[in-house]
Amino acid sequence: MAEMSKIEEVLGKYNLDITDEEVKEAVKKIIAEKVPENDNADVKRFMFGSIELTTLTTVDSAESVLQLVEKVNKFDNEYPQMPHVATVVTYPRFTKLVSESLEVEGVIPTCVSGAFPSSQALIEVKTVETGLAVRDGAGNVDIVMHVGEFLSGDYETVVDEIEQQKQACGDVPMKVILETGDLGSMSNIKKASILSMYGGADYIKTSTGKEKVSATPEAVYVMCQAIKEYYDETGIQVGLKPAGGINTVMDALIYYTIVKEVLGEKWLNNTLFRLGTSRLANLLLSELEGKEVKFF
Repeated sequence: MAEMSKIEEVLGKYNLDITDEEVKEAVKKIIAEKVPENDNADVKRFMFGSIELTTLTTVDSAESVLQLVEKVNKFDNEYPQMPHVATVVTYPRFTKLVSESLEVEGVIPTCVSGAFPSSQALIEVKTVETGLAVRDGAGNVDIVMHVGEFLSGDYETVVDEIEQQKQACGDVPMKVILETGDLGSMSNIKKASILSMYGGADYIKTSTGKEKVSATPEAVYVMCQAIKEYYDETGIQVGLKPAGGINTVMDALIYYTIVKEVLGEKWLNNTLFRLGTSRLANLLLSELEGKEVKFF
């Protein structure tokens, strides 16, 4: 009860009285008025450097993961005028392979952990998996908030599991995936954002990409609001990662613009702003080169 009271006290510091309609209107205004000014080559190069190049399929193998890493290594030599991608994301079993094979300084070996994508495992299993990933060289770890417990109102378990996995990460930055498409309302997305940051998230991330609804501009707008309010309250600067359903350059430009308008320039770097998408790499490269490129 004492812990629940503490959590209620934390949530009480933030404005959770938001409606889906007001969020929709705010996003509509940003898209109409602000996106066009960001549709330029400099922003597209920046966004390329924020990409988290990802392979999370059932058929992943050491061979296929190594091929992806080799493309990242090769890209750095073939396109010296371009920034490198921010990270390479795999399942934990490939973390050691990625960390030992990456040759490009600044590209971070990253893995999903904690029984991704469902988070439906015992917390002991999730923390061990996370700790092993860090041991094997993960420079970022992405976990999933327990959505079922959140929707049941068991915020104590939600926060406790995030805290324990953050302890397993140590100094390694941890992203907490909210699975925003399953949360039901903008108010819930904001509440989940606050709880995740309170639990120790270094980033909050929209989606696993495994559910029917992934990232949306409205969800990202609310998450940015939560990050800003949390920063104003605590002084802790938490990063953001839209992921899943980023199918076009315009999708990415919308997310960039929302971050710029809500959070400001302080968040516009590839440490605090990440894009969880692989298809975007070729799309951005094609636009910047003025021809279709299928490098990745």
